Amino acid sequence: MNPRPFDVPFPSTRYQGSKRKLMEWIWANVADLAFDSALDLFGGTGCVSHLFKTAGKRVIYNDHLCFNWTVGRALIENRDTRLSPGDVELLLTPRPDRTYPDFIQRTFSGIFFTDAENAWLDRTVYHIDHLLDDPLKQAVARFALFQACIAKRPYNLFHRANLYLRQADVQRSFGNKATWDKQFADHFRAYVEEANCAIFDNGRDNVALCGDALDAPTDVDLVYIDPPYINGRGTGVDYHDFYHFLEGLTDYDNWSDLVDYRYKHRPLRRQSSPWTQPDAILDAFEAVITRFQHSSLVISYRSDGIPSREELFALLRRYKTTVRAADHAQQYVLSPRTSRELLLIGV
Repeated sequence: MNPRPFDVPFPSTRYQGSKRKLMEWIWANVADLAFDSALDLFGGTGCVSHLFKTAGKRVIYNDHLCFNWTVGRALIENRDTRLSPGDVELLLTPRPDRTYPDFIQRTFSGIFFTDAENAWLDRTVYHIDHLLDDPLKQAVARFALFQACIAKRPYNLFHRANLYLRQADVQRSFGNKATWDKQFADHFRAYVEEANCAIFDNGRDNVALCGDALDAPTDVDLVYIDPPYINGRGTGVDYHDFYHFLEGLTDYDNWSDLVDYRYKHRPLRRQSSPWTQPDAILDAFEAVITRFQHSSLVISYRSDGIPSREELFALLRRYKTTVRAADHAQQYVLSPRTSRELLLIGV
């Protein structure tokens, strides 16, 4: 028997923009739509894909970032592959017969994590790549590693070289020093357990893809569109920059060739995207809506964003017979303003 929506818990995450806390609201607004298959076009954490999976839908997860795609493989495409306690200890136990690489230690010293933590990361990535021979087990392990890295970061991001925020002996109005100082291995074990609990088989052939939104398949009943957000001042959310460190972890052997060493936080070389450009994003929305116009369309965005609610509503009306909107008050971390989360639905 397939689970019902929310019966299988989705792992906790500190990923910026995650819709994990809004899933009940999202489901309340789409449950009445007639759809058997769903494409999550900007999959991110995978929580909405996971919601559709628990509802018994055939799910296609897509994201252009490889580390997010890895999460999609671990939690959406994966039917029943989990990490055993033995697998976890294999990954966390140093092997005196191995010579470990030190790229993270050499490249990111004093930037995001302590020297000892960087050495732990070098070793653990090596173990995932070389001691696990099942790609889905590797994906589950990387999911836990990504979440552990995010949890130990001030602001949960990698956009600044700000290790000093963790180490300074001062009063703080944000963050959780106990979480920052918790050992990587303890975080890793906890996230493996959460991932294992989230893995299940809904009897459908679900798949995770890594590619551009305009290359995703069109033979789906519903497309959920949750792109990067540009605020009213024209500042976009650049996930490639915010999470470049995690993207590097997915391609460790080639990481050194991808880094832009001009910047203190050692990001990957920038990629141009219309989804982070105020003057291009409306055209990007139209290209996506045109491509998937024969599917039901569900757009997640923010009330104070570019494009505006009115522009997106008008755009949907050009392609869909019926368009409706729902909003939800949402207080965002480190922001004094209350923005409203939008859901625009066209059928």
